[in-house]
Amino acid sequence: MEILKKVDKPARYIGGELNSYNKNLDEISIHFAFAFPDVYEVAMSHLGMHILYQFLNRRQDTFCERVFAPWIDMEEQLRKNKIELFGLESKTPLSKFDFIGFTLQYEMSYTNILNMLELSNIPVFAQDRTNEHPLIIAGGPCVYNPEPLAPFIDFFYIGEGEVLLDEILDLYKQYKNKGKTKEQFLETILSIDGIYVPKYYQVTYNEDGTIKDRINIHEKAKNIINKVVVTDMDELYYPTTQVIPWIQSVFDRVTLEVFRGCLRGCRFCQAGMIYRPVREKSKETLIKYAKELIENTGYEEISLASLSTSDYKELEVFIDKLLEICSENMVNISLPSLRIDKFSLDLMQKIQEVRKSSLTFAPEAGTKRLRDVINKNISEQEILDGCKLAFSGGFNRVKLYFMLGLPTETIEDVYGIANLSEDIARMYYGLDKSERTGSLNLVVSTSCFVPKAFTPFQWEAQDTTEEFIKKHILLKNAIKRKSIKYNHHDAKTSILEAVIARGDRRVANLIYEAHKLGCKFDGWSEHFNAELWQEASRKSNVNFAFYAHRKRDYNENLPWDFINIGVRKQFLIQESKKAQQAVTTPQCRDKCSACGANRFNGGVCYEN
Repeated sequence: MEILKKVDKPARYIGGELNSYNKNLDEISIHFAFAFPDVYEVAMSHLGMHILYQFLNRRQDTFCERVFAPWIDMEEQLRKNKIELFGLESKTPLSKFDFIGFTLQYEMSYTNILNMLELSNIPVFAQDRTNEHPLIIAGGPCVYNPEPLAPFIDFFYIGEGEVLLDEILDLYKQYKNKGKTKEQFLETILSIDGIYVPKYYQVTYNEDGTIKDRINIHEKAKNIINKVVVTDMDELYYPTTQVIPWIQSVFDRVTLEVFRGCLRGCRFCQAGMIYRPVREKSKETLIKYAKELIENTGYEEISLASLSTSDYKELEVFIDKLLEICSENMVNISLPSLRIDKFSLDLMQKIQEVRKSSLTFAPEAGTKRLRDVINKNISEQEILDGCKLAFSGGFNRVKLYFMLGLPTETIEDVYGIANLSEDIARMYYGLDKSERTGSLNLVVSTSCFVPKAFTPFQWEAQDTTEEFIKKHILLKNAIKRKSIKYNHHDAKTSILEAVIARGDRRVANLIYEAHKLGCKFDGWSEHFNAELWQEASRKSNVNFAFYAHRKRDYNENLPWDFINIGVRKQFLIQESKKAQQAVTTPQCRDKCSACGANRFNGGVCYEN
């Protein structure tokens, strides 16, 4: 293509990478586009994309292609030359596919979804599409509140894709071969667990703007949509290869999924609730996949993916075996953010035998009281002891992640972050010089608390932009040591994220108006335009304060209440009340708290 000569990083758009697919379009029945609403380098780092791409392409009757949001320069060329957005593998225009499946990973990518539909010459509103257009579907963690995108999506898939995608595609194939309509297909899948078709529901509102009622307008439409989960992780399909990108991705490594779910129950964490219960893969299965992935990709690093890898039951035995394999192949092992209280010098020293990198810990709050509020269950002494182990083991680069604006937070909690960072630095320089490796490089990062659906904090008010900025300044001024670097997340982006994350269907109007004003790549600081979003707020009559800064009552109808994730609403209320009292809840293996996730008949709930 001539236009590739006019854009930066043309390799984003050419396809044909090692381990990618290319099928004869005349020999398939279902043409599926896996759509990631962000740029190539971000998408190619996403494990879910690699899993479902290989999962769908294992079917002989299905060709799954990838499509990513074109960067600004490429979009300009597509529009200028009247070229529709296309699948990466066959270059087929998206409007010619059977399905376009968007993965919803981050609320700030939603305008990209509308932009990608527009670039594909597909109406953005579901009601304006005909039987000739592809079915627009969506899955991923953000679908646990699907309402802000409800007018744009034909159906949402609530849960883990491997469970029912085959059944849905088989059914679609039957309907397509019989010449039936999309409407008939959508009516049929209403009976399948995990499927939400928003067109068959209406929402009414009270005078104060809260939700009054949800009304089913189709006899088969369910009142409650149950998420679907995999129970046997060893029997689960997992790709033994990954597509190798032409250019460096954000995480340039092979990824091995260790388990799904989390034991800990941090009260701010949506993933820790929606992915319950914890379901592990056996160490034998993991080693088998590790060998094949290393052999089939040639990467020099393997990352162990989970929400809390240090909670894997057989971690040290598994790591010992994995290290043998990685040492033979000169492959580095990357662990995600570790829990300091589970950190061991032995494990750290083993991992650094191949190649040393920085360590990342997430205390989340600067004081023990606030850590108890969020159920982090870790003391200051445990944090210091964990860092001391790291320093003694030869690490001098440590990243610490905290959150500002957590419920019940005080100024003392904000200063607590600076005090804890200073204590860590003082401890480092208090070590004997023989135990230190150069100068300390301590990076302290704060994000802004965003209340999310299906968490004990889903009813909480979020700080205003002004309150966040005040805390940023206080903390920056309180951190005085040169060896401590402070970074913080943009407050305005976090406010908008909160608006969308807890939004109802009316927020779709905000997203649409922002799209019309040219908003895109809103998760990228250089492209986020707060003024345009404020204008979109005025045009759509969507008040940010109503969605972001308002504390909800436990009895309020929430936009996502019709979805059943297994975890009971009453459990979330109990956790919310315990947070107000700074009372912690033990992790799942220490004591079952009867959250409700045992309804899935598998995982940690049935270990004993």
